[in-house]
Amino acid sequence: MLNRLLFQRIDNSPLLIFRIFFGILISLECFGALITGWVKKNLVEPQFTFPFIDFEWLQNLSGPGMYLYFAIMGTLGITIALGYKYRFSIIAFTLLWTAVYLMQKTAYNNHYYLLILIALFMCFFPAHKNYAIDARNSAAPNQNSMYGYVKWIIVLQLLIVYVYASVAKLYGDWLDFGMIKILMRPKADYFLIGEILQQPWVHKIIGSAGILFDLLIIPALLWKPSRKIAFFLSIFFHLFNSIVFQIGIFPYLSLAFSVFFFETETIRKIFFKNKIPFFSKKISQPSYKQAFLVGFGIYFTIQLLLPLRHHAIEDDVLWTEEGHRMSWRMMLRSRNGRGQFKIVNHTTGKQIFVRTNDYLNRGQKRKVFSYPDFAWQFANYMKKEFSKKGERVSVYLVESTISINGRPYVPFIDPKVDLTNTPWNPYRHHEWILPSQLSNRP
Repeated sequence: MLNRLLFQRIDNSPLLIFRIFFGILISLECFGALITGWVKKNLVEPQFTFPFIDFEWLQNLSGPGMYLYFAIMGTLGITIALGYKYRFSIIAFTLLWTAVYLMQKTAYNNHYYLLILIALFMCFFPAHKNYAIDARNSAAPNQNSMYGYVKWIIVLQLLIVYVYASVAKLYGDWLDFGMIKILMRPKADYFLIGEILQQPWVHKIIGSAGILFDLLIIPALLWKPSRKIAFFLSIFFHLFNSIVFQIGIFPYLSLAFSVFFFETETIRKIFFKNKIPFFSKKISQPSYKQAFLVGFGIYFTIQLLLPLRHHAIEDDVLWTEEGHRMSWRMMLRSRNGRGQFKIVNHTTGKQIFVRTNDYLNRGQKRKVFSYPDFAWQFANYMKKEFSKKGERVSVYLVESTISINGRPYVPFIDPKVDLTNTPWNPYRHHEWILPSQLSNRP
């Protein structure tokens, strides 16, 4: 059974067209980030970009460097779509995208993380063996088939993403549709649909549909009798998300994945009518089978366990945010924090309060008072700034309060703890985050 699923040769039309879609979408994402000012706002203007902890060495480029960086990634997307210098292009894009993902967290989005995983897969997939410039320039004959594992790696990854996203929604603020109300509130001025999106009955539909869609869409696409209905529902769902939430290429990337769920012959007839069909059901075990199975097992074990890590960390992830990222916990909370950073200067004997406007933009200020790792990083950033002047300081976050999902503001960070004198551990609870007060419902 396993050999048939993973090592049977099947028509490679889905992979070929996905390469084209993927290249176009990542190109649009990168050039769009330039055109909309995303790069300027998040990677050029900030003095400090809040990189992932332990990746502070990945600093944004100065001057026009980041603009050129994204232009290169956008160009690589085009060469990927064309299948030109494919291996170099996809590996280069994967490395560059991973680096820029780790450079900043202020505009964190789950689809940025998913893009890393899919790009990593594409580094190994033979997506340039036909309908590609590389294939035309190669003396080797064009390939019409691929191993079945190409399809099933994508399917399994998507199943993990969607199921975890569905399960994460099974908590009070989503089930009573209060979180949907919060998500829809900023959309009130949308043309035609703004007022409709504020209606409680719409919130119930959106909240229920979000859980059911995420839970059932992959099985529904896999099952032939429900496949077409699931596909059209998927189009509606993702276009709705694109229009209402404006989350870049993610809805369209999700639709592009659909090519792996339809029969390969159907995809060939739609996109590559002149392509030689492949009908063989031959099982061919590659020389790297054992290494593949080990890597396959390790990778998906990590993917299954990583989103669960917050259960091993004390207190509620909705409160602490510890273990939230890379866990497919999407659109689950709204956080607003307040506070002041107090610096005790041991060199001069003075105490001052930081004017965060002098260091952070609006988006960063919202995060630094709402997310513990942002507060910890900013405190240590201030310590480094003062150490450049030869001064030794301690940094505290005082008067720290937070409102989660519309609840009243409550104390959040222990004001007695010097944040520069406590380590950050991504897999353990930090005691300077005060105990959860999430029982106070909005």
